[in-house]
Amino acid sequence: MSGSGGGGNNHRGFRHGKDKENWAKDGKKKGGDNPRFDKNRGVLVDRPKWKAPVMSDEPIPVPICIYCGKPIKDLSAALSDKASGEAVHFDCVLARLAEKETLERGDAVTYIGGGRFGVVHFDNPNDTRGFTIKKIVEWEDKENRAEWRKSLADHFSIT
Repeated sequence: MSGSGGGGNNHRGFRHGKDKENWAKDGKKKGGDNPRFDKNRGVLVDRPKWKAPVMSDEPIPVPICIYCGKPIKDLSAALSDKASGEAVHFDCVLARLAEKETLERGDAVTYIGGGRFGVVHFDNPNDTRGFTIKKIVEWEDKENRAEWRKSLADHFSIT
């Protein structure tokens, strides 16, 4: 016989046989609010209810930039000093690097990501799509996160 239909429905219902005693009349699983299948033991286990984390009442610290002496109001844009690891303004780092580097016509110091800056040469300074990275300056160590970043993360991520 081709097509669908024709014979009896061979599919069994979701709850059948010995599973019926595990279900309440309202259609919910007995024994727990949030059952979960444990692959290792091959059984359903109850998972504890999620509890909202308690946020810190401490205010977010406002460090002072060691380069300019002004408070760092936007810590998300701050960088760590290479020597001390203290928080510094992004613009202060950019200005320091621009002073140190010998820049030719069409060159600029730019942030290239990952805690790195680059001396970048633009063939046409009006069109910044075409460029060549002449030198890369590693500013922040990706492996060692600064202590001030860890304390800042505690204010936003508590898990």
